[in-house]
Amino acid sequence: MFDTKKYEQKIDLALGHFHDELRKVRTGRAHSGMLDGILVEVYGVNMPLNQAATITAPEASMLQITPFDPGNIQAISAAIRKDQSLGFNPSDDGRVVRVPVPPLTEERRRQLVKQASEKVEEVRIALRTIRQDALKDAKRMKESKEMGEDDYKRVEKEIDGLLAKTQGEIDEIFKTKEKDILTI
Repeated sequence: MFDTKKYEQKIDLALGHFHDELRKVRTGRAHSGMLDGILVEVYGVNMPLNQAATITAPEASMLQITPFDPGNIQAISAAIRKDQSLGFNPSDDGRVVRVPVPPLTEERRRQLVKQASEKVEEVRIALRTIRQDALKDAKRMKESKEMGEDDYKRVEKEIDGLLAKTQGEIDEIFKTKEKDILTI
């Protein structure tokens, strides 16, 4: 008998990765996830910013970073400034680092929607690969007489139904993200 659980888990992992990737795409509002990719050199070791400080968004257009050790303020500011893709210019007052999040231009919003649609295409490619792997395994079982033709068709239909449901979820998630990005 063919077990689709393994492929369902792979689909769930791909969907989870897609959620994480979309979270990194900026919308017009400030959120702590915007600084997820920042590495700070603290005590001679590079570590993620969220392990060296607390990140909050007290306003819709401001991030506030409170380092666990105030001696790391300069390193945190430098690390944020160094990441040119974000385009942030942090300032500090000796206790906290404030990062104003500039409003997005229409052109930048369009670029972000395009970036999000590329993430959609990446997850669709991953799902097609998972489908091909599942059908290849089922076909191998059918050819070695471990499964009949009817069972193969049932597995194919089950996998296709699972992927169709997942594709619908992806489309809904993308529409929501696109609306968030384009809303001023």
